[in-house]
Amino acid sequence: MQNSHHPIKTMITAMVLGLLLHAYPVAAMEKATIVLQWLPQAQFAGYYMAEDKGFYTAEGVDLTIIPGGPDILASEWLEAGKADFATMFLSTGLLKRETLPVINIGQFVQHSALMLITKKEAGINRLKDLEGKKVGLWANEFQIQPRILFKRLGIEVTVIPQSSSLDLFLRDGVQAASGMWFNEYHLLLSYGLDHNQLRPFFFRDTDLDFPEDGIYTLETTANTKPDLCRAVVSATANGWEYAFEHPEETLDAVMQRMIKNRIPANRAHQRWMLDRMKDIIMPENGPPIGVLRQKDFERVRTVLMETGFMDNAPMFPEFYRGPVR
Repeated sequence: MQNSHHPIKTMITAMVLGLLLHAYPVAAMEKATIVLQWLPQAQFAGYYMAEDKGFYTAEGVDLTIIPGGPDILASEWLEAGKADFATMFLSTGLLKRETLPVINIGQFVQHSALMLITKKEAGINRLKDLEGKKVGLWANEFQIQPRILFKRLGIEVTVIPQSSSLDLFLRDGVQAASGMWFNEYHLLLSYGLDHNQLRPFFFRDTDLDFPEDGIYTLETTANTKPDLCRAVVSATANGWEYAFEHPEETLDAVMQRMIKNRIPANRAHQRWMLDRMKDIIMPENGPPIGVLRQKDFERVRTVLMETGFMDNAPMFPEFYRGPVR
């Protein structure tokens, strides 16, 4: 009987394998970090699924996902070099561009989910009725659209700083509260309010329908590591497509992260959020996932310039390096 483990054959096999490995070395995984805008929730489900299903790894990226939160402003982490990539609204990215060389490498949320929420009993039947009212606004870049709206309407409101809680609105401490369609609006319904008791004003129904979550990086990263940028965007797009095709598995992943981070987790609310994310990431007649349309960029740029929010706006080819399919 022939011995299949003959020492000479074993030695030859090892030499051949060694030559092959030398000729075709295994590509090293490139480490990178991305900081998200807020705490773990279904708003970021595509990133979680890209991580869990190995889409980043398949693209050669060892990506660490950093949750945002009240004390973590994604744009500041990018500026400080604490993260290679960050998610931001398009309007935020454009304003940051005046002082920081940020580049949009992938646009995922195509429509604004931002809204001002009022109670019908407050008698605010149109946006101009906000004149003289107390309005809750989040800090930092989340004020851009409301501030532009008030300026355009020529109205004065009393801005009240809004936290992540809706208690002030529920107790009539403000007549209007900031909210996201995928989050705060549904939270109010879960608190016992009815659709018929609320009158939301969607920014998507105005010309302030600004695309929101996109992936940003510094110009130096975009110039020196274009393959890494493409890999992160491609894997994230695959993650979102998988998330929408496998909602229950995705909700499991979201809930696990929320529990791990000790965040109150409600599956029904996260399901609403995931469904709404699909509406604004893959809208009917929208662009392919991850693509920023030049006409959307130009519209936001024009509004920011005309309202005096920025003086030196970049042109589209300077600002966007994402997919164009």
